[in-house]
Amino acid sequence: MLRLFVAIEMPEDVAEALSHLRTGIPGARWVRPENMHLTLRFIGEVGEDEAHGVDSALSLIRAPAFSLRLAEVGCFKSGKRARALWAGAEAGESLTRLQAKVDKALVSEGLEYEARKFKPHVTLARLKETRFDRIGEFMTMHNAFAIPAFGVDHFTLFRSHLGREGASYEALVRYPLET
Repeated sequence: MLRLFVAIEMPEDVAEALSHLRTGIPGARWVRPENMHLTLRFIGEVGEDEAHGVDSALSLIRAPAFSLRLAEVGCFKSGKRARALWAGAEAGESLTRLQAKVDKALVSEGLEYEARKFKPHVTLARLKETRFDRIGEFMTMHNAFAIPAFGVDHFTLFRSHLGREGASYEALVRYPLET
């Protein structure tokens, strides 16, 4: 079985800039710069045959290259607990359309539509027992966070390998966008 997802890779300089945010939250499991990405669609566990179908469907997507800008920091909550810190991406029309095309292509392969509303972001840290006052301090300290726009000329099918030190990601196929 393969654990797959579709994402936009962060260029090295962008990942480096994001890595400077990795402070001030005790107990946070910070994402390593080489693992930073913007998920377009989590697929989950699939067999080899299904993975080939996913690749075929994604390879048919035609979409223009675009610029992406990261600005703001936030957190996802579950009840009274914070689950993750993130850097937000501006959801421009090109990004939103690309995500919709990815979702549609995967549905054509028998996967269900993504039920959650698309919230484009790059996960910075996963949280377990973090106090909200520490998160508030983090948000205040980084409230002016922004990275200049950068070009996105492809999207990627990744395989996730789970391990004791957290997940590591392997880029399986890069799909070019039209320039």
